[in-house]
Amino acid sequence: MSNCGANLCPTVLAAAVSSMLCAPAWAQGQTGEQLPEVLVTAQRVAAPESRTPVAMSVLTAGQLDKFGIDNAAGIGKRLPNVHLDGAPDGLRITIRGVSNSDSTEKGDPSAAFMQDGIYIARPQAQSAGFLDVERIEVLRGPQGTLYGRNTTAGVVNVISNTPVRQWEGAASLALGNFNSRVATAMLNAPVNDSLALRAAVAVNRHDSYLRNGQGTGFELGHDRDDRSARLSAKLALGQSASLLLRYEHATQDGNIDNVVPDTNFYRGVEAGNPEWYPAATDARLTNAFKPFNTRLEQGYNHKSISGFGAELSWNLGPVTLDYLGSHRKNQHDFLANFYYRVLPTVAIGVHENFWGAQRQDSHELRLSTNGSGPLKAQGGLYHFSEESHQLYVFRDLQLVELPPYYIFPHGPTISRSKAAFGQLTYSVTPALRATAGLRYTDDEKSRVGSTNFQQAREYNPATDFKMLNDAALATHKTTWKLGAEYDLAPAAMAYASIATGYKSGGFNDGCLAGSSALGIPCPAAIAVPADTLFYQPETLKSLEAGLKTRFWNRRASLNLAVFSYDYTNLQLSGVAIVAGAPRFVTRNAGAASVKGLELDGQVRATAADSLSYALTLLDAHYVSYQPDGVVSWAGEALDRAPRSVFSLGWDHTFRLPAAAIVAGINARRSAAYNISVPSQLLQYRVPSRTASDLTLAYRPDGANWSLMARVKNLENKVQPVTIDSFGMAVPSEPRTFDIRFDYHF
Repeated sequence: MSNCGANLCPTVLAAAVSSMLCAPAWAQGQTGEQLPEVLVTAQRVAAPESRTPVAMSVLTAGQLDKFGIDNAAGIGKRLPNVHLDGAPDGLRITIRGVSNSDSTEKGDPSAAFMQDGIYIARPQAQSAGFLDVERIEVLRGPQGTLYGRNTTAGVVNVISNTPVRQWEGAASLALGNFNSRVATAMLNAPVNDSLALRAAVAVNRHDSYLRNGQGTGFELGHDRDDRSARLSAKLALGQSASLLLRYEHATQDGNIDNVVPDTNFYRGVEAGNPEWYPAATDARLTNAFKPFNTRLEQGYNHKSISGFGAELSWNLGPVTLDYLGSHRKNQHDFLANFYYRVLPTVAIGVHENFWGAQRQDSHELRLSTNGSGPLKAQGGLYHFSEESHQLYVFRDLQLVELPPYYIFPHGPTISRSKAAFGQLTYSVTPALRATAGLRYTDDEKSRVGSTNFQQAREYNPATDFKMLNDAALATHKTTWKLGAEYDLAPAAMAYASIATGYKSGGFNDGCLAGSSALGIPCPAAIAVPADTLFYQPETLKSLEAGLKTRFWNRRASLNLAVFSYDYTNLQLSGVAIVAGAPRFVTRNAGAASVKGLELDGQVRATAADSLSYALTLLDAHYVSYQPDGVVSWAGEALDRAPRSVFSLGWDHTFRLPAAAIVAGINARRSAAYNISVPSQLLQYRVPSRTASDLTLAYRPDGANWSLMARVKNLENKVQPVTIDSFGMAVPSEPRTFDIRFDYHF
């Protein structure tokens, strides 16, 4: 892939254009329907996806239902160059090899996760189940102009249905293995000509995917017990303005113990060379770890998420004024049993209790031009603030010469971001358009807290000791984009862009010599040097070219993107020993190179047959990086960056006298990729695999109900989703199946 731009990419581009121009001859005699057009808001204004000059994928509500995708972790299996992994500490997003592993209150993701355009800062709050979703837009590549910081990888935007001026409702019930029960309901009510209301609820439960081999009888994690509800109101304010209000609340219960030892998948970890070995799926999913230093306890997980949002749109004639605001709160409480490798051949049991609360507010004010003139412009102001309070309590670390209670009370952790942005698109000719965008972002982040060494749960100044954690950092950055797009034909568009993105810097545990806070001094003997305490922003510059075309009489589509990244100061995280104790540390990791090709599309081959396809080629590797300051990982692949992925889907409709049966299969073949633990100099190679899903739907003609059966992961193969510094691996989901009944009116 290092010579993609010189050989492979132009060849594919030429072939795609040629097929588009030659398509009408093939199309004659075909009876397939045209592909539907999907309106998206990737550029913050509504436009057809096929006319949006951004590498992106869209999942509609129908596709989410068909594939059984009910939370963000299921999206990545359907999209090119995207991994979305559900870890115990929240959602882990990787796009084109660009990722982040710091899910603490001081960390930031590399990809922005949004709900209805609202940035959701904490990965723990990104794992809530989907509720009454219209579509999901996933933008690949830096989006630093219109979306801002923390979008070096891209953007995932979950877009909900809004109230409409007609009565409608829907309900569904799905039952499956692992005692799975999923129920949803929606009701839309027009109150009058100006006001419409919409309510939606969902319950999603299943038992643990893991097997308890510890002999305790305790329930393990990898289960689910979610409940969510949303109430929306849309009010017309005269002929030119509308106000949309949303309130939602979700709870997640169950168990946080969803890990198994990495030795369930790998041998040779103790020698620093993990090697995958074959094993049955049940063995992979069995936690048989029995700690010798402590007794296991029943784990639990309680999470509450609530949010209020307001969206105002006001057409002022020449321009439209849009306001988007939100207030969100998250609370989290759990107890986990850890597998904690302290020596290459020794693992101990450790308990973690956690209590956390976060509050975030965001406001965006945006003006965009109206009319049909050659100049389209938009610009605005953005403000984000977040305050977090956490208490981490670790127990049973005496064997590593720590006291019985190793505690991190932190808070407040405060993050503020302010930005001004603008983007212009000018039609040079009817077929050629040029775009320029600019955004200035100012970030401030601070935290106070301590690392406590305690003999009991409550702090005793006579026997216990505190080390100050106190830091503040201000960073700012100007990100920009230049682009051009050209209409090759009425249904074909080529585009090219150069864009930048950035993720703000941050800090680790510790303090600078001479500082003090919370009545705790920071003497030089335990102070942390500034270059260890702070890490710098990571930046990315992207060169991208693409083609979007609909051909064969608009019954087929092809989207092509080729890209090259200059990626510097990567922020990589892991546990390291600081001042004699284990700490979660983030460091900058030099530079990386990312090059690749993405090709995907759909084909309505006949009236009864539909195909979808995707191919990605990716070369994402470190250019310079020494995890321990000595060993070089230059040339090693970035995490979750398989060199190739190919997926293919086929749906066939069988006609019955008064009904239709739609059978579908979707298969995805992924090359091998790495999951790395830099602080331990470990690289876990996840082997190549094929995963297939099957669907079978029965739809009576003219009826308001349907029935669907689904099988996910037909092969019943699992692999680690994440592996942490202590050898705790989260396995992927085994084979699941369910039957779903839908009713609508």
